[in-house]
Amino acid sequence: MSRWKERKLGDLLRIKHGYAFAGEHIVTDDNGKVLVTPGNFAIGGGWKPSYKKFYDGEFPDDYILREGDLVVTMTDLSKDVDTLGFSAKVPKDSRRAFLHNQRIGLVTDIADEAEPDFLYWVMRTAEYRASIVGTASGSTVSHTSPTRIYEYVFDCPEPDEQRAIASVLSSLDAKIDLLHRQNKTLEGMAEALFREWFVEEAEEGWEEGTLGDILSVQGGTTPSTKNPAFWDGEFCWTTPRDLSGDQSLYLFDTARKITAEGLEQIGSGLLAVGTLLLSSRAPVGYMAFASVPVAINQGYIAITGNEGYSNRFIYLWLKANMETVKGHANGSTFQEISKSDFKTIEIIIPPKERVEEFDQVVESLFDKVKSNQIQTQSLTKLRDTLLPKLMSGEVRVEN
Repeated sequence: MSRWKERKLGDLLRIKHGYAFAGEHIVTDDNGKVLVTPGNFAIGGGWKPSYKKFYDGEFPDDYILREGDLVVTMTDLSKDVDTLGFSAKVPKDSRRAFLHNQRIGLVTDIADEAEPDFLYWVMRTAEYRASIVGTASGSTVSHTSPTRIYEYVFDCPEPDEQRAIASVLSSLDAKIDLLHRQNKTLEGMAEALFREWFVEEAEEGWEEGTLGDILSVQGGTTPSTKNPAFWDGEFCWTTPRDLSGDQSLYLFDTARKITAEGLEQIGSGLLAVGTLLLSSRAPVGYMAFASVPVAINQGYIAITGNEGYSNRFIYLWLKANMETVKGHANGSTFQEISKSDFKTIEIIIPPKERVEEFDQVVESLFDKVKSNQIQTQSLTKLRDTLLPKLMSGEVRVEN
C-alpha cells in the first residue's frame, strides 16, 4: 500500500453541530422543509428518502443544508434502529429545504488532501462503525460526539486513488438508487391504475361487503427464545422489523431462522410464496409479498387466500385505504389491529372479472419491481463486498 498514510479523521475534517429547532414547530405535514433526523439515514449509511418530520417555524439561515453536504448521525434513532455514526449525502430535491437538526453533524472544513466522497465511504466501513459504537455513551439511546469521530484512525491513500475508490462505490450506489426510484415510479403507476379502475370508474351496482368476504388471514407466534432447539435453523421466520429498513415490496430473506422444531410451534406453519404480509402492530401498515416460504410472528396479519381477488389487488386496496385500516387499531401501549377486526373493514367489492382483468394489466409492473429488487440486492452485495477490500488496499483502483 505505497503512498497510503495512517490518518485520523480529525486531521481531515471538522463536524458542526445542528440547531435546536423548537419542538412546537415540528410537524408531520409535508411543507417542503424537511427536518433531518437519524430516521433519514439508511441502516449501513446513505440517504433514506422517507421524510417524516417537517418544520414550520423560524430558524437561522445557516442551518439549511445544501445538495451534496456530508452529514453524520450523532444519536441513534432508537434502541431498536441502529444508525449511530453512519454518513449520508444530502440529495438533490428542488422542492424541499433540508434543515440541519441538532442530532445531526455536518462535515465541514475538509482538508485539501481529502476527497469528500472518499470520507463518506470511510464513514460507512465496519471498522469505523465499530469504533463509533465502541466509544458511544448512553444506556437507552446511544450518542457520539465530534471528538470521538475525530479519533478514528485509518489508512488513507493519495487524493487520486481516493477519487477512484469513491467513484467505483458511488457508481454502484447510483445504480441502486436508480432502481429504487424506478420501483417507486412503477408502484405509483400501479396505484394510479387502481384509482382509475376502482375509484374513478367504480359503478353503483358493485356489492358492499367486508375484507373477510374476499380474503383469508392467518397469524403467527414466536417460538420460545429460551429453547435453542427452535433457533438458527433453515426456515425463514419474520417479524415486522424485517420490513422496517427500506420498505421493499418483496421479502427475500429474514434476520432470523428457525428449525423444524421451531416451525412446529407456529400454528400457521410455513406460508407460501406470494403471501401478503401486513404488520398489525408497532407499527400498523408495513406490507410485503413473501418471495420465499416464511413463518411469521404475532406482529403480522398474513393474507394467504382469497375468493378470486389477487393479493396484488388487495395490496393496492390496502395502500389506498391504510388510514382506514389504522383507524381499526386500538391499544394503550401501542396500536394493534386484530385479525377479526381487520376482516370487518368495509369494502366495495368489484366483480371478479374486472379484478382479474386488472391483475393482468398490473402483473408486469409488479414483476419489474421484483426484478429490480433482485438486481438491487446483487449490487448491494457487490458494493458491500468491495467496500472493505478497497478501503484496505486489498483491491486497488488507481485510474
